[in-house]
Amino acid sequence: MKPLRIATAQFEHHNGDKAYNLSIIRQLAAQAAQQGADVIVFHECSITGYTHARHLSREQMLDIAELVPGGESIQALTAIAREHQIVILAGLFEKDDQDRLYKPYVCVDENGLVAKYRKLHPFINPHLLPGDQYVVFEIKGWKCGILICYDNNIIENVRATTLLGADIIFMPHVTMCTPSTRPGAGFVDPALWENRENDPTSLRLEFDSMKGRSWLMKWLPARAYDNGIYVVFSNPIGMDDDQLKNGCSMIIDPFGDVLAECRKLDNEFVIATCTPEKLTMAGGFRYKQARRPDLYRNIIGQPHQSEQKVVWLQPDPSS
Repeated sequence: MKPLRIATAQFEHHNGDKAYNLSIIRQLAAQAAQQGADVIVFHECSITGYTHARHLSREQMLDIAELVPGGESIQALTAIAREHQIVILAGLFEKDDQDRLYKPYVCVDENGLVAKYRKLHPFINPHLLPGDQYVVFEIKGWKCGILICYDNNIIENVRATTLLGADIIFMPHVTMCTPSTRPGAGFVDPALWENRENDPTSLRLEFDSMKGRSWLMKWLPARAYDNGIYVVFSNPIGMDDDQLKNGCSMIIDPFGDVLAECRKLDNEFVIATCTPEKLTMAGGFRYKQARRPDLYRNIIGQPHQSEQKVVWLQPDPSS
């Protein structure tokens, strides 16, 4: 494998406005390609918008969803990839030929769809069905996996994708700045975003607090470190429906170190170079080799009924 230059982006998407969102993807992809990136990565549902889907009926979801790879957005991404000679990863809503709804993330190059992964733990809309498989594919000789947002909170998903051979796991999100049972969590006031040019400090304090980046850094580097992989995290910045998101898209190496991170209070991308040597130099490689699955094969695989609760989507018991 040769070194791979990856760009991870953040931008403020528009709800349901695929034409606008694709125009920003096109703009950032062109700029990243000019700066030598081989790949550019966008956030979960970057083509369609995300949190507004909690209000949509099944019919409205079917209207915004597309066939993959037959839909217009995959064609648009392919055209962008071909024009700028860059691999693109982005997210949207999908419907199949039986009108079943999913939330996929796709990898597209100049020849079309390279890989599609369906979120294993969707929750933003009750009509979305969960995916049922991991995905590992190649970009320029590198083995890559995808896990979308909540999927990364179940650590078995990260280890399973790694054991299937992934050197890089793309982790698109729409996360942070929502209420939770953990101390310090909560929404960030949208007024701070509107006033960001006059008072960037107050907004940055909120974005970097336990509402945002400080929480992320409790666990995201550990996913890279424990598994000896590169992690490419992408997240929107700005308003996502009525919620404010803090961006901080970043690339983390197998040592758990942040190689590059978006820090602007605006649309942005950053580029980092992934080198194959780190994959075997990192402690995670040695730890994987030292595993003893005979001890825990039956423990990890024992029957379990999956139960998923998202605190900020639950009804307020006081209301």
